[in-house]
Amino acid sequence: MKRSAHLHVALLHVGLTLACIATLYPVLWVVKLALSSGEGTALSPSLVPAHPTLEHFWTVLTLTDSAGRWLFGRQLATSLLVSVATTAVGLAFSVTAAYAFARFRFPGQRAGMQLLLVTQMFPTVLVLVPMYSLLQSLHLLDSLTGLVLVYSTSSLPFCIWMLKGYFDTIPKDLEEAAVMDGATPWQVFTRVVLPLARPALAVTALFSFLAAWNEFILAATLLSDPAHFTLPVQLQRFVGEYKVELGTFAAGALIVSTPVMALFFALQKHLVGGLTAGGVKG
Repeated sequence: MKRSAHLHVALLHVGLTLACIATLYPVLWVVKLALSSGEGTALSPSLVPAHPTLEHFWTVLTLTDSAGRWLFGRQLATSLLVSVATTAVGLAFSVTAAYAFARFRFPGQRAGMQLLLVTQMFPTVLVLVPMYSLLQSLHLLDSLTGLVLVYSTSSLPFCIWMLKGYFDTIPKDLEEAAVMDGATPWQVFTRVVLPLARPALAVTALFSFLAAWNEFILAATLLSDPAHFTLPVQLQRFVGEYKVELGTFAAGALIVSTPVMALFFALQKHLVGGLTAGGVKG
């Protein structure tokens, strides 16, 4: 029995080791590609870079356009601005909508929540044409305002569902006690409910930020000026019709991914707490 248990543990560790290798190998291969001086090593399965160099990273960080403008700095600022604005706008609308769905009873409440869920079933490409036509009529094409507007509305269903589930776990007795003490509905919402919902707000804001930071299809379609490009759109430009700059593409991918990985590692405890709390009834 003891030998069987040891064998089971050994096989489990072997399986986990193989799974880790299979997961990390593509990432380490991209790191190798970004550090290799030539493109000829792209098909090599080795993880050791040939003639290590930081040339590809320097190319990405110092990229300029025909007018001499520093593109990476502009595109980094654009990505940050769009992601932060999307998070702020989406969270401002979703937090009030989620609270209304969680606390008030009104005609169409259940149908409204189901409709929000149905919208998540359709891919973004399906609504790309009407979005493009709408922004064109509003003169918001190739505009960061238009991009933030599209991102914010796209993230609303997820944000509302996420926050509504967390608001359901907050006991109504706390709000009733605040009303008995003379608090107005707005004071109950801002001074009682929102402070208790900080974990869910943090998780929702993080997911909204990362969704806007990583999005490519909408940004590539709605933006045409390279100075307005977000970083994922610029990455695609390294894969041309006649030439593929794999080393530069790999270096750019690592640079764009670094803030995302840092955020996940820094906020992983909040992610777990916020996600699990919204799934348990209080």
